[in-house]
Amino acid sequence: MIEKTFEKLGRSTFRSRFHLTEKDREYIAVKGMDTIRSHAGDFIAKRLAPANPKNDGKQTPMKGHPVFIAQHATACCCRGCLEKWHRIPQGRELTKAEREYVEDVVMSWIGRETS
Repeated sequence: MIEKTFEKLGRSTFRSRFHLTEKDREYIAVKGMDTIRSHAGDFIAKRLAPANPKNDGKQTPMKGHPVFIAQHATACCCRGCLEKWHRIPQGRELTKAEREYVEDVVMSWIGRETS
């Protein structure tokens, strides 16, 4: 399922323009993928998982952390994008499986960018 998602995202001019910087790659190398995954889980739980996230549509910065870049690249940045690209409805809290799916998509993208 993630592969089909990446195929769709690859056809989006907006989504495909996101890439990790050298500074992002260095940060990931220093922190390690387990820590980055932990950060992703935390950001998703706090900023994306609630039924009505604070500042939805603007809650994910465009820079400042590799996970934020990955969220925009994978359309996991707000509930509107989650609904449009991943068919995860707005207006209700994300399930554990949905949070794990989003985390897997984000981390898969980061893995692709760092390999």
